[in-house]
Amino acid sequence: MADKERQRGRRRIREWGIMPGSLPAGDDNSILDVDGVEVGQVTLIKGRGNIQPGRGPVRTGVTAIWPHRDNIYRNPVPAGVEVINGYGKALGLAQIEELGELASPIVLTGTLNVGRVADGLIDYMLKENPDIGIDSPSFNPVVLECNDGYLNDLQGRHVKREHVHRALIIADDEMVCEGDVGAGTGMTSFGFKGGVGTASRVVRSGGEEMRLGAFVLNNFGRRENLLIDGLSLHRLDPDLLQGAARPQKDEDGSVIIIMAVDIPLTNRDLTRISRRAVHGLARVGSISAHGSGDFALAFSPATGENENYREPGGKTLSKLFQAAAEATEEAVLNSLFMAATMRGRDGHTSPGLPGRKVVAAYNELLSEDSLEGS
Repeated sequence: MADKERQRGRRRIREWGIMPGSLPAGDDNSILDVDGVEVGQVTLIKGRGNIQPGRGPVRTGVTAIWPHRDNIYRNPVPAGVEVINGYGKALGLAQIEELGELASPIVLTGTLNVGRVADGLIDYMLKENPDIGIDSPSFNPVVLECNDGYLNDLQGRHVKREHVHRALIIADDEMVCEGDVGAGTGMTSFGFKGGVGTASRVVRSGGEEMRLGAFVLNNFGRRENLLIDGLSLHRLDPDLLQGAARPQKDEDGSVIIIMAVDIPLTNRDLTRISRRAVHGLARVGSISAHGSGDFALAFSPATGENENYREPGGKTLSKLFQAAAEATEEAVLNSLFMAATMRGRDGHTSPGLPGRKVVAAYNELLSEDSLEGS
């Protein structure tokens, strides 16, 4: 079943009437609100029953994010990264830290797929740039991961070269599927089905509009720590947690945050923006546990000069920091609300977040808090 078909009938958090943060969202409320950005995803679901290492069951995938399509290797974009907690297998971040620019599509996948995905990405870029490593510098593939081993046959490394190429080729700027698709297929978060999610914010300053979009790969969190728009899910209704999955080390896990900004920014300021992702993670209940691989990357595909954001006092930059926190928060929540229950290897099941029940309990608690404060 195609990803878009599997999205039918699911509702993002705003469609339930919950509006995290205070800044306005962009038209699509996604990373695609930043011109030039394209996203492509391939979902791999196959088999059921007990695990047979190397054969399945398969619950994994790959997500490709293009900063722009104008040969990113020859036209890199300014970028910054933040290692929130480094228990991960991130590939390609050191060169971004050193040079302050991104010269690769960003590809997300499951942990043990990283090597094969990098191989596929290198092959794709060599075809587009046959002089790499001969008359031109080498290529730095950027591949980031979370562990989908609770549902997926991790050892199978089922994402192949052709899947990477397909994700890169089919990427577009029309729609981002969320939840249990692409790299998010086998992810579990807060004891519920996790996955991928996106959101955006609009910052207005000096008569100018700026957009910041976030995209997350979400695979972390203790179920009792989950916050919905600042309210504790456990406080909302403890019974909602009873059916939640309890994978090993569920307090650990990982999250990848990719942010794009549609105004020209320096590597330094993009690094500062990437650091603010941690505030969005805290808003949903993350503690960046000892065994977490939490990484944030921010880039700007915009060209030209723009110093308007550097007015005295840094008010515009502060608004962009706020946008980074809010978009990250909402992207994580969208990944949960848009994911459906999935059964994987050995009978392991990650239940979808019961949206209707969560929203009913949220509204009830919100009313109680309003009465207490009146």
